[in-house]
Amino acid sequence: MNREKAHKAQVFEGAMAIAVNTVLFVAKFCAGLLTGSVALMADAWHTLSDSLSSVFIVIAAKLAAKKPDKQHPFGHGRWELIASLFVAFLLVMIGYEFLTSSINRFYNRESVVYGTLALMVTIASILTKEALAQYAFYLGRKHDNQVIAADGWHHRTDSLSSAIVLIGIIITRFVDGLWWMDSVLGVLCALAIFYAAYQIMNGAISKIMGEEPTQELIEELRAEVMKIYDNDLKLHHFHLHNYISQQELTFHFMLDKDTTIEKGHEMASVIEKMIKENYSIEATIHIEPLKHDRNA
Repeated sequence: MNREKAHKAQVFEGAMAIAVNTVLFVAKFCAGLLTGSVALMADAWHTLSDSLSSVFIVIAAKLAAKKPDKQHPFGHGRWELIASLFVAFLLVMIGYEFLTSSINRFYNRESVVYGTLALMVTIASILTKEALAQYAFYLGRKHDNQVIAADGWHHRTDSLSSAIVLIGIIITRFVDGLWWMDSVLGVLCALAIFYAAYQIMNGAISKIMGEEPTQELIEELRAEVMKIYDNDLKLHHFHLHNYISQQELTFHFMLDKDTTIEKGHEMASVIEKMIKENYSIEATIHIEPLKHDRNA
């Protein structure tokens, strides 16, 4: 995986998102002011939060691209996860503000009359933000970049919240007396934002806490080792440490107790080299005697 290309993609996606979101924020904010809609205003500030989070994402990309140093021998890649958590935290704060505003408006029985401007701005927002989301998801998959994927979720929630507002606008154009519609739409927008925050936070925390390698990777490694030595070395006790810019894999394998230290070291080195070349993962292997009782 080319981390330099991944960081460049992250900077480009962030810069493009900042520009597009700023324009959308101005359009939504003006429409919200003219209609007095809390849902539109909430949607506008949600869009602005995209711009603010993208600024942090660009900064995180620069920090994550730094070379490993004495204090950080595994590199600075986890800045991407920190950026993802920041985006999630920002979403939670925005969602809470939208939720309380919508509930207050419901208690006060405040109604909104949507106009053609609100309709046009909302449709433009849905199309634009979903396009940004799809592009961010594509870059996230291509470069295995958690923070770009998180930004894609941010775009997606903005698109979904705008879609919810659009449904409300269309309904109120044909049905009278729905004074509560704007409040309900605001609550639904807030729930969509909370869900996105959960998705982002769950993914980032999972990587920070440490992951078990996929069963597919484990089976592939066992098959590759069998090709090299034509022997079942009983690979087990796998642990994956994901530093984003670098991944560290540790596991055990078993050798006959009469195998020399020199031969065991040679075999471990060959397997570690294979994993580095085939999977771009740094491996550390612990050797156990074949008759060793693992439960001892």
